[in-house]
Formats: sequence, structure tokens, C-alpha cells
Amino acid sequence: MPRIAYLPQHHAEPEELVAAIRQRRGGELLNLDRMLLHSPAFARGWNGLLGAVRGELELEADLRELAICVVARLNGAEYEFMHHAPLFLAAGGCAEQLALLHDIPAAVENRLAFSPRERAVLALTYDMTRRVRVSEAHFAAVRALLSPKQVVELVGVVATYNMVSRFLVALDVGIEDRSQGNAGPPQVSLTPTGGGQGAARSRGR
Repeated sequence: MPRIAYLPQHHAEPEELVAAIRQRRGGELLNLDRMLLHSPAFARGWNGLLGAVRGELELEADLRELAICVVARLNGAEYEFMHHAPLFLAAGGCAEQLALLHDIPAAVENRLAFSPRERAVLALTYDMTRRVRVSEAHFAAVRALLSPKQVVELVGVVATYNMVSRFLVALDVGIEDRSQGNAGPPQVSLTPTGGGQGAARSRGR
């Protein structure tokens, strides 16, 4: 149960803000939106920031979504993970990789399941989320593989979704009940599909 009641799905004020959120979501408000709208000022800033992070960055979608899924796992934000795991898969990730995110330090060392760029993203995301300060070695690895713009965007994505996860966990925002016709993430299976741990490398990721 959420620690503060969600606003109703038909909530419509402020009209311009709610319309903008519905447009970004494809028509329906998520539970996160229904919580945020208790503070229109906060919801407005959130919608602008997250809209840019999700739709205007040069950073590749698979790396962005991998970083978000790592943040979600590390912070115990199941809502965040369930919404972004399907986006990672849609961007070219695989279920085998998602299943390995229960142990991020081990995933960083897994050269079969993750490409060098992915492992660099995993390491930086782990440092930022668990330690705040990124090690020189981990930052150098990212810097060697991404452009300056992409590095700034990656750091911004990790920082942003640490904010998101802490908001979700503190207020106990729950996954939408799709059986009741509410908007929500599709079901994600983390069962390996037969590609094995070499799947990422064989795809040239």
C-alpha cells in the first residue's frame, strides 16, 4: 500500500500539466504520476526532466536502460525495474543480462554476458549508487568508450534514476494492476531463452 493515497486516475488538474503527462505516458496516468501530482510544481519539473532523459539524449537506449535497471536493483525499487526491464529488452538487451543484475560486482567482471561498454556502465552506475564517488579506474573506462557528451548524459541518467528510485521506495509506490485496466509495464520473464552467456558478445554488443 502506498504511504500516501494515489490521486484518482481521472484526476485532471492542473489541466495543462496533466495533459502533458498523459501525452508522455500514452494516455493513462501511472501510479507514480498519481503520487507526484499531489505537488503540481514537483510533477511539472519531474515531467520535464524525465521527458528529456527518456527522449532527447545521445546516449544509446540500451546503455541508458541498463543503467536504470542497475539503479533499480541496487536500491530495491521493484517498480522502477519492472517498468524499465521491458525497455532494456526492446533496446536490444536480453533476459540473461537482466537475470545477472542481482550481483552487480560479478556482472562487471562477466566478459561473456556483457560488452566492454556495458561493463563500464555497470561499474560507474554501481559506484555512483552505492559509493557516490566514482573510482578513477571506472571513470576512465567509461571515458575511453563514450564521448564527453555521452559520459555527462550517463552520469545524469544514473543521478536522475537514483532520485526516482528513492521517491518510489520512500512512498511505497506499487506496480499498476493491469488486470484492472490500469496502465503498467508488460510482464518480463528473466528466464534465459537459450542464448547463453555468450549471447551479448555474439550480437556484437
